[in-house]
Amino acid sequence: MASGLLALLDDVSALVKVSAASLDDVPAQVSKTTSKVSGIVIDDTAVTPKYVVGLDPSRELSIIYQIAKKSLINKLFLISPAALILGFFAPWAITPILMMGGAFLCFEGYEKVHSMFGGHASEAENTEEMETITPEELEKERIQGAVRTDLILSSEIVAITYATVADKPLMNQILVMLAVGVFITIAVYGFVGLIVKADDIGVHMAKEKHHPTIRKMGYGIVKFMPKFLKILSYVGTAAMLWVGAEIIAHGIPFTAHALHDLEVSLADTPALAWFAKALICAIGGLILGFFIEKIVTLVRGLIKKKPANKEL
Repeated sequence: MASGLLALLDDVSALVKVSAASLDDVPAQVSKTTSKVSGIVIDDTAVTPKYVVGLDPSRELSIIYQIAKKSLINKLFLISPAALILGFFAPWAITPILMMGGAFLCFEGYEKVHSMFGGHASEAENTEEMETITPEELEKERIQGAVRTDLILSSEIVAITYATVADKPLMNQILVMLAVGVFITIAVYGFVGLIVKADDIGVHMAKEKHHPTIRKMGYGIVKFMPKFLKILSYVGTAAMLWVGAEIIAHGIPFTAHALHDLEVSLADTPALAWFAKALICAIGGLILGFFIEKIVTLVRGLIKKKPANKEL
């Protein structure tokens, strides 16, 4: 009896050691995954500030908090469980779903580009649309738009995370996906909050009670931030096109190999390799978004015509 109990304790001890060794590997897996999704994190950071531009400054942090909260909830309780379930029962479905999300990013990115360079008519339409809704409705609309975009980017982050730990024990998969989701959400939206409130920080630094050097830095921040936010809005739009097209490209063997070959050919100059891939994907995303927009417009026109035909 005693020998049987000792053997059982030895087995339990061995199991605990194996589990501990496996869990010790979680930080390394989190670090590895975070480096892989760094490009998407940068895109997410660049895209988000444009959703609070033009709104009440006193509501900026509240809006960012709401977006961050919904982003975290989506990562932890929607996307991660879905990835685990799909990875177990239907791993083939993950790539097509991501590609549909990529197509939406291309479509949304193209619409942003079209509104930027579409002429005065588009600006007038945007102004008219702004005047017909209340600030509360506009804020709600912005949050919904940001959450939709974040959902796609978060799905790509979770998918890459799952692919990194797919061959690991289930507990490791869960812990790594939770850790990456929490860390990235805090990092992205913490930095976004700092960006959108930088002008307020500059105003505070520019007060008379501070040293002249600090005041000068404050004035510089206040002058620089409007230009920076405008540039960031362009970067965010380009990021939508780039990430959307890259998601789709990775789902098609031919284009995935082409991008890989491009990176290999420019391996000696990593910065040039990154820029070339980003530029090609952004142009491809813009072209794809153009065709998607035409299809959507056509479908909308057909849907509007159907009720009119029925009345006749």
